Amino acid sequence: YFFLIDNALAVVLVVVLFGEANIKPNFPKRLCAGTCRSVFARAGHDTAKISAICNQKGGVGKTVTTVNLGIGLAREGKKVLLVDVDPQSSLTTSLGYQHPDQLESTLADVLGFIITDKPLVPGMGIIHQAEGVDLLPANIELSGLEVTLVNTMSRETILRDYLNSVREQYDVILLDCCPSLGMLTINALAAADEVIIPMQAHYLSIKGLEQLICTISKVKLKINPRLDIAGILITMADMRTNYSREIVDLLRNAYGNGVRIFDSIIPLSIRAAETSAEGRSIYLHDPAGKVSAAYAALTREVLA
Repeated sequence: YFFLIDNALAVVLVVVLFGEANIKPNFPKRLCAGTCRSVFARAGHDTAKISAICNQKGGVGKTVTTVNLGIGLAREGKKVLLVDVDPQSSLTTSLGYQHPDQLESTLADVLGFIITDKPLVPGMGIIHQAEGVDLLPANIELSGLEVTLVNTMSRETILRDYLNSVREQYDVILLDCCPSLGMLTINALAAADEVIIPMQAHYLSIKGLEQLICTISKVKLKINPRLDIAGILITMADMRTNYSREIVDLLRNAYGNGVRIFDSIIPLSIRAAETSAEGRSIYLHDPAGKVSAAYAALTREVLA
């Protein structure tokens, strides 16, 4: 069920979980299993758990979160694959590959092989990054492939078909989604077990959650029944200001009963922005800083 809540600052969409009774067939019965615990913490699985780092709003910290959560999990002994699902190549650049157009193989090449039913070479496109994670990079060619997907059979599940072929090699796969709700993002949601939603402590970010949660619920209903929301991660927050504190309180009050909101809050810091230019994680760039500590806390929270 979806309820609109008018809370002076915004109209937000809240997902409330009910049992079998009176459930409308057009809505999923269970969207936010992450409220209880992350899929990373579930025992007894033999293949990687796939998490999409997703928000259609740009500039909310998706790539920085993908890099530092992924490397944080690798530092805890997990075998991690990071997948750049954005033609802007932000993840690829942030991990030190400043000229993605010069890479021999990227996600576009891999998905092209899947679309044309060509056999994949084992490890095709995957780069072993210096900080202990694997990367499947992207470049601008992915934008052209997204156009191709529109006329492809089973177009929503092409990325899932590829990830199913490699997931036994990893503990965790993180998908860095592009800032849109287009076919690439739908592919990421169709492939994922869960969604982590980074968002700034801003009024417009809260309003944007409504559309994103609607999209996630539709993907769960029509394409990927196992998809859950692992939680909302507040990023770039200046908790010294009344405005940020009020937005965080509003978010927790409006969403807290239906969707997990991570206790870890990523603070606003120029150090986090500098990591993209440096091509390395916050753990190397500013190991004693507050952002490094926040992402380390997030990693522990995800694994708990």
